[in-house]
Amino acid sequence: MPRGAHRQTDREILRLALPALGALVAEPLYLLADTAVIGRLGTPQLDGFAIASQPLVIFVAVFIFLAYGTTAAVSRLLGAGEEREAATQAVQSLWLAAGLGIVMAVIGWLTSDPLLRILGGELAAEGPVADYARTYLRISLFGLPFMLIMLSGVGYLRGLQDTTRPLLVAAGTAALNLVLELVLIFGFDQGIGASALSTVIAQAVGAGFYLWWITRAVQRHHTSLRPDLGVLANLAIAGRDLFFRTAALRGSFTVATAVAARLGPIDLAAHEVTFQIWAFLAFVQDAIAIAGQAMIGRFLGAGDRDQARRVARRMVQWGLAAGTISALLVLALKPWLPGVFSTDEAVVSLSGFLLWHLAVSQPINGVVFTLDGILIGAGDLGWLARAMWISAVVFVPLCLVVLLFDAGVGWVWAALIVFMAVRLATLWTRYRTDAWLKLGAGL
Repeated sequence: MPRGAHRQTDREILRLALPALGALVAEPLYLLADTAVIGRLGTPQLDGFAIASQPLVIFVAVFIFLAYGTTAAVSRLLGAGEEREAATQAVQSLWLAAGLGIVMAVIGWLTSDPLLRILGGELAAEGPVADYARTYLRISLFGLPFMLIMLSGVGYLRGLQDTTRPLLVAAGTAALNLVLELVLIFGFDQGIGASALSTVIAQAVGAGFYLWWITRAVQRHHTSLRPDLGVLANLAIAGRDLFFRTAALRGSFTVATAVAARLGPIDLAAHEVTFQIWAFLAFVQDAIAIAGQAMIGRFLGAGDRDQARRVARRMVQWGLAAGTISALLVLALKPWLPGVFSTDEAVVSLSGFLLWHLAVSQPINGVVFTLDGILIGAGDLGWLARAMWISAVVFVPLCLVVLLFDAGVGWVWAALIVFMAVRLATLWTRYRTDAWLKLGAGL
């Protein structure tokens, strides 16, 4: 690619990625803020939060197709000049999000006790850790419909190449969550339930903004706000592969947490601290993937295969650079970072050890997340699902071996590095072909 074309592509990536970066960084701040605040309440509270947060993350993550699928569909329609149809997609995505959110919240409430016992083992069976986990989970479930509506709205705006408004919502709601949490817990001496309630309120406010913006787009393009069963069915079918992809991903992470819980409370707390940092960095690096989803979808929708390939190549270079910088940052902050999230010396020491594993994984992660975004933008969802399941089939037995030999949580993190390496191999194999470069407005 000529240097001038590089500069133009870089400017476009930055225009989309920088606001997306802000939004993506703000989103995991919900959990990072909760981790830091709850960690100050004590290790039992942190363990309860670690167990309860897993089903919540799973519920949201498996329906991430509401954002990713909507981004890919809307960006292709934008490239093809069909903005009215893009608004229709957004409305139906909102209906799907609201319905799924209510159903999953009810299911989560009814199955909360056995679900927590599966995830936390003896720690979640009875006693203070179980009580804290149950309280946090049941309150948080009220925010699930709002969170899925936010995912749908984010997908629509990203598809329109607008990553600024999602940034404003994410930053504003993250700040609101933190302020409410600090006031309720440290000002009014409330416990772990106040942390969950703060997040629910922030999610409801964020969902309100997206509903307002999409309603205005509907009025501008003269489309209907009514649910359309045909379009809803198509959206559900289109999201099927992303659902299975994300189910394999979150299932793998859930296995890691379940194994850590059975290794002991210190192992679980250190794993939770390290994993929240991992997730934070993943969201940061995912900004390039978000730009990839929007740009690749637009170019393929407009029928420009060559430009899509050139932009994808440049984005992979960006992903590698972002992962390398993340690794160096983790190593630089390693002496101080664990102490932000826990006052327990054993947890801090073990977390510091796990940060070595975290740093090693970062360059791999940066390329993997970028390739993931490129293929999502191209609508190559079936391959993504198969590739993720291949990685899960490798990872889960490794975790079970760690548990069988009681080898320690460090080996769980070594298995996570293998998991990401397998993802890199499968995604790179697909990227090197032209099979994902499908043109036209439809996925």
